[in-house]
Amino acid sequence: MEDVISRLLNAELKAEAIVGEANSRREVLINDARGQAQLMEQQFETNRDQLRAPFFKEAEGRAREAVAELNRKYLDRQRNLRELAARHEQEATAAALALILDPGR
Repeated sequence: MEDVISRLLNAELKAEAIVGEANSRREVLINDARGQAQLMEQQFETNRDQLRAPFFKEAEGRAREAVAELNRKYLDRQRNLRELAARHEQEATAAALALILDPGR
């Protein structure tokens, strides 16, 4: 009976040692994972501007295109308004001249 109890105690001690070693390994793995995560986060922060650069460049290109299109539309509208103003000026001048030359009309 003592032999069985002795073997059970030895088995329990071995099991505790295995559990302790497993806990130690787990802690090491967790600490390694945390360290790697922190390193990756630092690398991301360092490279963030490089990651954003292509998107900013594309957005800047689109903004330039939009501004150019708005300028073109503005210039077209300005030209149309000037042509309309010139035509109305000619019509007004002709009407005023007709009134001056033929007031009874």
